[in-house]
Amino acid sequence: MAAEFLADLVPFIIVGFAAQLVDGALGMAFGVICNSLLVGVLGFPPALASAKVHLVECFTTGASGISHLAHRNIDKSLFFRLAGAGVLGGVAGAYLLSNIDAAIVKPIVLAYLAIIGLWLIVRGVLYPPEAKPARFVAPLGAVGGFLDAAGGGGWGPVVTSNLLVQGVEPRRVIGTVSAAEFFLTVAISITFISQIGLADLAGATLGLVIGGVCAAPIGAYAAKRIPIKPLLIFVGVVLTITSIVGIVTALRG
Repeated sequence: MAAEFLADLVPFIIVGFAAQLVDGALGMAFGVICNSLLVGVLGFPPALASAKVHLVECFTTGASGISHLAHRNIDKSLFFRLAGAGVLGGVAGAYLLSNIDAAIVKPIVLAYLAIIGLWLIVRGVLYPPEAKPARFVAPLGAVGGFLDAAGGGGWGPVVTSNLLVQGVEPRRVIGTVSAAEFFLTVAISITFISQIGLADLAGATLGLVIGGVCAAPIGAYAAKRIPIKPLLIFVGVVLTITSIVGIVTALRG
């Protein structure tokens, strides 16, 4: 019985490990990678996949936020503007996704993930971005939170990349966005639990947590060794292809 349970966890451990490995090296993409694989490859309903991913991220983003706080990587002003708007957008996105027919929303979610993949490719090609003054922080947080919940991921690619393009100091961007994401994921998880219950979140969630925790130290090491530009392009290509395959499968089904 125990062996069978462990065997069922293996695919999710692999997904969590791969996603956290990339996220640790890149500072983003855990959510979009996990969600695209859960929805596009393993066939999970979008709301359930997003709920599982965000519940896992409560652990990973909490640890990340504390680490960035200890290293003084957080801009307090930027944090409060992002976190408040992000929570509101995330709750709205989670509520909407939980109350829409999965068969209808699945191709839409995968299309969104494919767009994020293409954006990562473009950002990789154009990296490093041109420095510009930061603007529209609160609206960006609201949009990023909504898309993160409704699409099962995207807070990092949407918010982090936008702030970097606007010229905010990279260390402050990554630290502040990571810290704000903890409150976003907690709010989104609570909303999903209130809408779809807690029972269906077991099993796969444990596997994702195990895989993510195991990969965390390796991802941190990889951040010092792997150039950002080719990694952005690689993640974008994988995410785009996975999402397109999922769209074709969903439309045929």
